[in-house]
Amino acid sequence: MSNPLNSAPPARLVLSDGAVFEGEAIGFEPPDGVTCGEVVFNTVMTGYQEVVSDPSYAGQIIMFTYPHIGNYGTTRADDQAAAPACRGIIVRELARRRSNWRSDEDLDTFLRRHRVAGIAGIDTRRLTRHVRDRGAIPGAFGTAPADRLAVHAAGTSTTDGVDLASSVTTTSAYQVPSTNPAAHRRIVAYDFGVKRAILDRLTELGDVHVVPAGTSADEVLSLEPGGVFLSNGPGDPSAVTYAHEAVSALLGKVPIFGICLGNQILATALGASTFKLPFGHHGGNHPVKRLDNDRVQITSENHNYAIDESSLVDAEVTHRNLNDGVVEGIRSTRVPAFGIQFHPEAGPGPHDSRYHFDQFAELVDAEMPGRRAAD
Repeated sequence: MSNPLNSAPPARLVLSDGAVFEGEAIGFEPPDGVTCGEVVFNTVMTGYQEVVSDPSYAGQIIMFTYPHIGNYGTTRADDQAAAPACRGIIVRELARRRSNWRSDEDLDTFLRRHRVAGIAGIDTRRLTRHVRDRGAIPGAFGTAPADRLAVHAAGTSTTDGVDLASSVTTTSAYQVPSTNPAAHRRIVAYDFGVKRAILDRLTELGDVHVVPAGTSADEVLSLEPGGVFLSNGPGDPSAVTYAHEAVSALLGKVPIFGICLGNQILATALGASTFKLPFGHHGGNHPVKRLDNDRVQITSENHNYAIDESSLVDAEVTHRNLNDGVVEGIRSTRVPAFGIQFHPEAGPGPHDSRYHFDQFAELVDAEMPGRRAAD
């Protein structure tokens, strides 16, 4: 197996505050030698392919804190979308060879095939501390001169106020049939950047009709769903105003379950507001406390925004992050609707919170007893 760094050209990462990091170019090489985006860090030790292919990273450059990335290669079976939406990746060391029986190709080849730029050899410990202190920050990396990278970094915006869901959603509705012959529920899933692992879990509950992010409430109700699912996705939840309107019109008419961005959209439809976290939650090891039984579950997370607890209306907090205390789950006290900020599909991540899909199924069945489906 060839060493992906044998002939890697020197590259730099320049942040908008002027900080400079030196490394080597990996993955796709843009013709102008520049890749821009908002720099965030992710603490997963495994699951780098699922992270890179998660549509929720649109507009962002992913920096992995774990120092050794790419050791087990990649396989198309683990892709969470047809193509990555992230702007690029930053690693300390790219594995020189892949070693896993499931592997189809190495990570460097994966990045080149999907035209995703990367930079290796970066002091990621120093960069992580920098982002922790300064917050998620725009940056530019590549083989271009440092002064040109600095200009691009200064001109790159954050995700604040940007509707990125519309850039990753499906352009047309489609159906995914149930994988459980005994389950006859009909679920409509809003695609704000939905991951394949989530659709895999939903199809265990019944037939899933996936609709674009801009689908109206009337269009959803015309499909006669037993429940509506609000998916994960990228960007600022306050910018997805069309989704707030649609979900507001659906409240009380059909059970609703939201994950990540979907949870924030649900909260907004219920009258709450959101705010941006300093550097977000990105990783597979976040402890979250379930408030009804005081149990702690380890969760997979990927978001830069959170719900303002003081603004909650007709809703109660069901889960709380034990690292910083922010809201990780809500439930409406008025209508059948709930949401969680973490990822229960475990793609990647622990399986502690998969039970939420069962809770959604129970809510659908309770609201439509005439169409109760077997588990």
